[in-house]
Amino acid sequence: MIKRDKHGKKESFWGEKVNKEKKDFFWEEKGVTAEKKKGGSNSCAEFYQQFLCSNFLEENLTTEGIGRQEAARMGKVGEKMDVDFIVSTGDNFYDSGLVDEDDPAFFDSFTNVYTAPSLQKQWYSVLGNHDYRGNALAQLSPELRQRDIRWLCMRSFVVNAGNVDFFFVDTTPFREKYFKEEDQEYDWRCVLPREQYISNLLMDVDVALKESSAKWKIVVGHHTIHSAGVHGNTQELVDTLLPILLENEVNLYINGHDHCLEHISSSNSQLQFLTSGGGSKAWRGDINPWNLNEMKFYYDGQGFMAGEITKNDLVVSFYDIFGNILHQWSASSDTHSAM
Repeated sequence: MIKRDKHGKKESFWGEKVNKEKKDFFWEEKGVTAEKKKGGSNSCAEFYQQFLCSNFLEENLTTEGIGRQEAARMGKVGEKMDVDFIVSTGDNFYDSGLVDEDDPAFFDSFTNVYTAPSLQKQWYSVLGNHDYRGNALAQLSPELRQRDIRWLCMRSFVVNAGNVDFFFVDTTPFREKYFKEEDQEYDWRCVLPREQYISNLLMDVDVALKESSAKWKIVVGHHTIHSAGVHGNTQELVDTLLPILLENEVNLYINGHDHCLEHISSSNSQLQFLTSGGGSKAWRGDINPWNLNEMKFYYDGQGFMAGEITKNDLVVSFYDIFGNILHQWSASSDTHSAM
C-alpha cells in the first residue's frame, strides 16, 4: 500500500498499521532526513548520514542520575556529530512497557530524559520483549507522536536515508519461549497466529532487501542473532532471519537485549553483529566464551553506539557514558577493516 503523508514523503506499510484498519506488512518512509553534504555545495560533494544508537534507560536509573549522565553524553556526541536521527533497539520502557498512551513512563523515560538540543531529532524504535509485557499497541499509537513529535515506533519498517536503508524487524514473536511462559503475560494482539505472522514478515524482509538499491543495508532488531552476552544467540533468528540477511548481503545487524556493547564479525560474510544494549543497567561480568577471531569488542558497562555513513564509507563507534571511544570499526567500499 503506497500513500503520501502530509510532508510529501512516500510511505508503504509493513506490519500492522497503527490505526488497525487492515493488516499490511510494510511501512516505509522515503527521505526521512535531509541528506547533508561533505565538501560544500559543489557537485563533487558527498552525501552522508550520521546517527546514534542505544536502548532506553530504566526509570530507576534516571532518578539515580546515572541514566541522565548517559543521556547528556549522548547529547554531547550528537552535537559534535550533528546527528540526523537516533535508533532505539527496543525494551523502550522497563519493566513491562506502557500501560496505555497516558502512562507517565513515556515522559519519565523518554521526553524528560533526552533533552539535549542535538537529540531533538527523529527517533526510530522497535519493540522489545519487555514492551510486549505491557500494552504494545500503546507504543505504536499516533497519540504518542502528538505528545512528542520525535517518537516513532512500529513493529517492522524501513527507513530510506540516502546511501543507507535501515530495516527494522519485530523480533520478539520469533522467540517461542515467550508464548509458553506462565509467569509473564504478553500483548500478542495483531501477532497471532504466530506462524503466519513470522512467515509473512520473513517474506517481506526478503523482498524489501532485494528491492533496496542503497549502498549500505542495516537491519535493526531487539534480539541478538549472535552474542556472547547473557542471552547468547537467538536460535530462532539464526535459523530463519540470518540466511535472508546473508543472501541479501546486509552490512550490519544491530540489536539490544543483552545489556552490553559488543561487536562480532562474521567469518564467512561481510555481515557484522553489533549489540547496543548498554543504555540501561549493564550486566557486569556476564560474558560467554567466543571465537577470538570473530569477537572484536565486548564491554560489560553502560554506553551507546554512533555511526557515520557515506556512499563509500561506514564508521561505527562505541562510547562509554563519559564520552570515551572504546572501539571503532570501519568499512570502505567492499573491504572491511578494524580501526
